[in-house]
Amino acid sequence: MSGNTFGKLFTVTTFGESHGPALGAIVDGCPPGLELSEADLQHDLDRRRPGQSRHTTQRREPDAVRILSGVFEGCTTGAPIGLLIENVDQRSKDYSEIMDRFRPGHADYAYHHKYGRRDYRGGGRSSARETAARVAAGALARRVVPGLVVRGALIAIGEKAIDRSNWDWDFVDSADNPFFTPDPASVPVFADYLDAIRKAGSSIGAVVEIVAEGVPAGLGAPVYAKLDQDIAANLMSINAVK
Repeated sequence: MSGNTFGKLFTVTTFGESHGPALGAIVDGCPPGLELSEADLQHDLDRRRPGQSRHTTQRREPDAVRILSGVFEGCTTGAPIGLLIENVDQRSKDYSEIMDRFRPGHADYAYHHKYGRRDYRGGGRSSARETAARVAAGALARRVVPGLVVRGALIAIGEKAIDRSNWDWDFVDSADNPFFTPDPASVPVFADYLDAIRKAGSSIGAVVEIVAEGVPAGLGAPVYAKLDQDIAANLMSINAVK
């Protein structure tokens, strides 16, 4: 299986499955001499950590990251940096009923058809759990380009959208905000709406807005190597992004 690496000068390769022993990433191209500790990466992983509200997966994972290589005496050496996140709350028996069934809307059939076998436990490599490794690598990337600020927020769920006049970036990380929305008034609206969707046994899409500030001019190249093209390709590789 190829296609697990993205980037050119700064590359990220992720590995691991939803119900395997661990997930991780190999980050290559990080400059030497950068101060780096596991605590520097953990903040973003804590924001992503599952089971923090009733509106997300109830799988309980600490998502504690370990740095395996590329760091000596608190600084990067220039060598590839290995990051590891152990899985501790996988419940594979919950998926025994779909061992011989393909779920609509999932990668089950595509993986089986392409590779002749599939890891049905939580979707294996196609699980959204894979994004934990991306978050760890992204937290490292933040340290490489400290002048670049990338932020995101949930702005709509189905037909319910925020009031942009209430936009407050500081509220996105509030403890009272399980949706990472910039509009405080949207929290109870989103909660009630999702509860109704869940009771109906259905699902719904949402819209996330990402803003990058401090981006230097001249990144990318025309025509088939545009920055927007690379961003779009990586965003579209995230599970369920359409």
